[in-house]
Amino acid sequence: MFKHILLAIDLEHPESWVKMVPEAVNYAKNAEATLHVMTVTPDFGMSLVGSFFPKDHEAKMMQEVNDKLHQFVKDNIPSDIKVQHIVGHGNAYEEILRMQKKLKCDLIIIGAHRPKMQDYLLGPNAARVVRHANCSVLVVRE
Repeated sequence: MFKHILLAIDLEHPESWVKMVPEAVNYAKNAEATLHVMTVTPDFGMSLVGSFFPKDHEAKMMQEVNDKLHQFVKDNIPSDIKVQHIVGHGNAYEEILRMQKKLKCDLIIIGAHRPKMQDYLLGPNAARVVRHANCSVLVVRE
């Protein structure tokens, strides 16, 4: 059924993935699929905020997040599942959609919190991924 599953997680918020990871493992095992585990770091870019960081901050941050992602996979994903580690950089929903297209994933698994009033006005990442993905999306509520 599914051969490439993109699991988008926020490493800094375990409550966002505690229910989602078992679902992803289950789907990957049953389909013998590759699980592409992805997290996204923010892009401070050329903004005013970015000018306050050292020039090598971005590279160090990406390496640190990559190390954390590998540890996350080691701790949470069984070793018999084929895994690809992905650290995106920029806007979360844009990076998720970009990687889905690049890897030709046929399922995205993403977590979502209960909506607050500002989410109805601005639209959370999960809603944007659902609206714009070229594949099935499983949204797991916290």
